[in-house]
Amino acid sequence: MTEPDGHTRPLLDQSVLDRLRTELAGDDGVWRVFVQNFMAHLPNRVERLRLTLTTGDLPGALDAVLSLKTSSQMVGAERLAGLAMNLERALREEASHTDPDRVLPLLAAAHLRRIRSCARQTTYLLRDYLQSKPGH
Repeated sequence: MTEPDGHTRPLLDQSVLDRLRTELAGDDGVWRVFVQNFMAHLPNRVERLRLTLTTGDLPGALDAVLSLKTSSQMVGAERLAGLAMNLERALREEASHTDPDRVLPLLAAAHLRRIRSCARQTTYLLRDYLQSKPGH
């Protein structure tokens, strides 16, 4: 994902994961469970986002996109968080001035394919990260 300054966000910022691992080092793999839970819930988060967008549920869509953005940021999924931020911005700008039943499905068509693809790629990288760290 290219930012306005021309830089591309990484799929995964491993420094976020390393910091999480360090901060929770004494907690018998809590960091690992946290990352595994993120991966396990990611398909449901994306599906909830799809459902709320395609049904014109603006409050639900905002909640779903915020959940995706926040959880992605917490594990260093920078590109996925950025895609969620872009969708959140579009929801706040476009849907607040127009009929959500009409605009939200259009936003789904414009954003969901990239979000799904990025979610899959991020999951693969997180699995590789977990496998490369001791204690798995």
